[in-house]
Amino acid sequence: MRLYHLLHSGPSVVNTRPLNPRKIAESLYMILYPAIDLKDGQCVRLLRGDMDKATVFSDSPAVQAKAFEDAGCEWLHLVDLNGAFAGTPVNGGAVEDILSACSVPAQLGGGIRDMATIERWLQKGLARVILGTVAVENPTLVFEAAREFAGRVAVGLDARDGMVATRGWAEDTEIEVTALARRFEDAGVAAIIYTDINRDGAMHGPNVAATAALANAVSIPVIASGGVSSLADLEALKSCGAPLNGAISGRALYDGALDLADAIALLKG
Repeated sequence: MRLYHLLHSGPSVVNTRPLNPRKIAESLYMILYPAIDLKDGQCVRLLRGDMDKATVFSDSPAVQAKAFEDAGCEWLHLVDLNGAFAGTPVNGGAVEDILSACSVPAQLGGGIRDMATIERWLQKGLARVILGTVAVENPTLVFEAAREFAGRVAVGLDARDGMVATRGWAEDTEIEVTALARRFEDAGVAAIIYTDINRDGAMHGPNVAATAALANAVSIPVIASGGVSSLADLEALKSCGAPLNGAISGRALYDGALDLADAIALLKG
């Protein structure tokens, strides 16, 4: 099984030749990415992407991030929710606090829509940026960024009923997820983060079938997101027959439905 992972890698040197994801070293296990969603400087979780249905879990995202690191996580998944709607970074201070508090690599999405913002975040210490809306509205930027910052650019594909949604999930498109993913097959992107919006924050389990279908349709490493809420969910993803890089979980970790150490042990087992 082709399970990919940038093994414990931090920021790499910019302006290097783009990496082909097929050549990235294989991992023997999937990675559990704890999610830290940032809204108004706080750590929150939304229900199906609705900003009006936010539950605050911490007033100090950096403290929460450090707790995840101390529990054994190897990556952090950060989302600037305000930035996703505004189209420009909003929770920069909280992100920088997390980067200062933690040594594990972190990836960030939300409001990153031009080369200057990409470069600025990578220089601040992010291991990877996630490009979502621009993957639809300006796909050329994805190719340029992946070439300029090899191994440090991922694509976020957020879907509602199989169709891509953009701008903080507020705008639906008629673009099918797999079709868009295939456009970046030779771009050199490090990963695709696939989120089923209808499952996100709902604690009803991930869309295993759709995630597996996407991962089997492209050679780009795929990270599952949306609805991962139990060890059974992780086991289902692990045994789905598709080359998944890892899975993102948020609310379940905060609610205690999923223990981070147990999750990591399962995925490494």
